[in-house]
Amino acid sequence: MSEIRLERQDEYRWLIPVEGNMRVPGLIYASEEMVRGLTGDESPRQVANVAELPGIVRYSLAMPDIHWGYGFPIGGVAAFNREEGVVSPGGVGYDINCGCRLVATKLSFDDIRERVRDLVSALLRNVPTGVGSTGSIKLSGQEERAVLEQGARWAVKNGYGSVEDLDMMEDGGCLPGADPECISDRAMKRGKEQLGTLGSGNHFLEIEVVDEIFDEEAARVFGLFIGQVAVMIHSGSRGLGYQVCDDYLARMVKGIGSLGFELPDRQLACTYLSSSLAREYLAAMACAANYAWANRQLLMHWTEETFEKTLAASPRDVGMRLVYDVCHNIAKMEDFPLEEGMTTLCVHRKGATRAFPPGHEALCRRYRSIGQPVLIPGDMGTGSYVLAGTDKAFRETFGSACHGAGRTMSRNQAMKTSRGRSIGQEMAKRGVIVMAAGKTTLQEELPEAYKDVNEVVEVVHRAGLAKKVARLRAVGCIKG
Repeated sequence: MSEIRLERQDEYRWLIPVEGNMRVPGLIYASEEMVRGLTGDESPRQVANVAELPGIVRYSLAMPDIHWGYGFPIGGVAAFNREEGVVSPGGVGYDINCGCRLVATKLSFDDIRERVRDLVSALLRNVPTGVGSTGSIKLSGQEERAVLEQGARWAVKNGYGSVEDLDMMEDGGCLPGADPECISDRAMKRGKEQLGTLGSGNHFLEIEVVDEIFDEEAARVFGLFIGQVAVMIHSGSRGLGYQVCDDYLARMVKGIGSLGFELPDRQLACTYLSSSLAREYLAAMACAANYAWANRQLLMHWTEETFEKTLAASPRDVGMRLVYDVCHNIAKMEDFPLEEGMTTLCVHRKGATRAFPPGHEALCRRYRSIGQPVLIPGDMGTGSYVLAGTDKAFRETFGSACHGAGRTMSRNQAMKTSRGRSIGQEMAKRGVIVMAAGKTTLQEELPEAYKDVNEVVEVVHRAGLAKKVARLRAVGCIKG
């Protein structure tokens, strides 16, 4: 861990004391076994590096799915005040607003038990997947700008879903302040033909079944029941978001010398929140975030059509309904209680999920009594969890929880581990039908490449950052 010293605070919190140029301590949420697994990993060093950035508030945080990332660790959370703080694209990530949405149905597993393979095959045909994939929607320049400004609202206006869907999305599926003028021509070009596409790598569309319920009241409010068929969609802003990150990192790297302090890592290139460059980046980032919300809205639409056609069922019989949509990679201005009172902070969540508590005004009426749905997907052989945000998360982690299981192997390591194996056949024996567009995707994404999501979620639950509501098991999955 690059000589990083961890001091145990309690069963699930580990402190990195202030040393060198750190302005605040680091704090990692993990079990003892997970901490042992960080030996030789650079992610704790990244937590300490983030703590050197000006204007950081309280702690540099990391969730139990922590692993090495670009600049910030994946699973990293950091909040900065507006007067002295910075914004860093490395604290958001290349896939801006990579996120998850959970879609519930009226179907039970018995309704699809014999049709899972048919559904997975049809989804792979109907949902564009893979590197550089393009969709059936070809945007004009004017239409693309509308997507960047309106997000999921654009999709709903154009017949993809209902107005009720917008209530079930973080920020209503549209981040304010988006300005297409801050997007490069190259980014616009990359986004024109990729709307409504899943992408590659760890992105997926998964058929799941509600397997266990931990909180009956919360599950009822979220509309979940044992044996229910649901769909988890994991995708982001595609090439457009990647290009936005790349463009602004290049501009910020050029300005490193004028920051007035020494960066511990060039990957933490940043700019002061008070600067015009910060305003431009946040406006461009909002555009990419909105593109991602529109993208997931279209993916849900293709999924609904596929279910209805494959099962020869009516929309009423399938009954697809958006439970919630959360983003993972984002920087947002949010208000939190500090010693001096409610304060607006720029919260970076890099591979972390917002977990707002009951009563928060950002939540729709339906969920306000329970707390925000927190969606935690696992590896393709396991399934996912639904949790609810808590007051403790709001006080301790700026309303944040983990975003998934977190990798333990690089893709190269996973390829070596899976050599000579048929991952698809292995998954089928475990009761999961998996299909992918890419030749090596299943090898790169084998279950052993990830931490055990059950253990990760248990840390979040026991640490009080989010409470478990339901567990879903995977039965079918498509990947790029």
